[in-house]
Amino acid sequence: MTLRHSSLFLALAALAPVAAAQPAPAPASIDACVSLEQDAQRLACFDAATGRRAATPAAADSAAAQAREVRDGDADPSTLQAPAQRRADGDNLFAYDMVDDAIANTGKGSLLDSRWELAKDSKLGLFNMRAYKPVYLFPAFWTSSVNRTPSSPNPDNVVTTPQQLDSLETKFQLSFKTKAWEDLFGNNGDIWMGYTQSSRWQTYNSEQSRPFRETNYEPEVLLVFRNGYSIAGWHGRMAAIGINHQSNGRGDPLSRSWNRVMFNVGLDRDDWALMIRPWVRISDGSDDDNPDIEDYIGRGDVTLTHVRDGHEFSLMARHSLRGGDRSHGALQFDWGFPIHRAFRGHLQVFSGYGESLIDYNHRATYVGLGISLLEWF
Repeated sequence: MTLRHSSLFLALAALAPVAAAQPAPAPASIDACVSLEQDAQRLACFDAATGRRAATPAAADSAAAQAREVRDGDADPSTLQAPAQRRADGDNLFAYDMVDDAIANTGKGSLLDSRWELAKDSKLGLFNMRAYKPVYLFPAFWTSSVNRTPSSPNPDNVVTTPQQLDSLETKFQLSFKTKAWEDLFGNNGDIWMGYTQSSRWQTYNSEQSRPFRETNYEPEVLLVFRNGYSIAGWHGRMAAIGINHQSNGRGDPLSRSWNRVMFNVGLDRDDWALMIRPWVRISDGSDDDNPDIEDYIGRGDVTLTHVRDGHEFSLMARHSLRGGDRSHGALQFDWGFPIHRAFRGHLQVFSGYGESLIDYNHRATYVGLGISLLEWF
């Protein structure tokens, strides 16, 4: 194993505590919680010891709806769950506006709130590492069609000599985000910075010295807003706009990259979450590595996630939103299932175009099996 290979797996190990912090077991006493180092585990331990139960998202939504009626003059303030409070601090009066506070806590504890700190009381501060996209390791990642001669309409990005590649390899993904600015507009609007890296490693290809076939790097910046509307039983929790760059960091003819303006709309209900992401590509001009990438990877995607009894199911669909010869897309199914308290089993099935950037215009089916430290929620 080369130094490069070792360093990547060390990075995966280093991110494990960030992505996979597990709830603390129920303690025999409150004193047992004091020794826990991680803040999330210590808080969970105290909650378990004292029997505290967090308010449900439905309760937060109900309180927010009542507060909106009071704010709009359609209801009497006495209908709120508690009266507005004021407290004196020396000669100054500190006013606590319960109406605004209830509205700002819409959806507290929901699936999307747990990841994006949308509610006022869910915010945990700046520049702390947070979970983002799934973090996993697939020792077995198989494809039905190996792309030995990647190509592009740009003649500088066409491989003419077939690469000696195996259909079975290893895939892993790292992903995290951190909040850089909080409450940019009153008590709403947070700026997040995210990074995702996924690698496909020809682990079993000893004849070619086990090369990394493809690594995709994806930094992005998002401005995220909390929402509080409902539609057909779904609760609109968030909307975001951001800049996304994705590339494979390689030279011609294997270079692939693009930049996008991303729009995110997130909704959830009970144990379901729906993320809708249309995007607009920013042109790379005459040096474009992959000028037709939108007609293959698409112009948007939709991800539906369901959490049930420790299992997490996710289905992603994307499409070019064009007809005829420009109609292409992909489906990806992920299933995370419990096998150990520190990690989960993970099955991934992908079919279509663009499993990676180098394969953006190559159609194949991929199946991965391994472990994950983190799924979507």
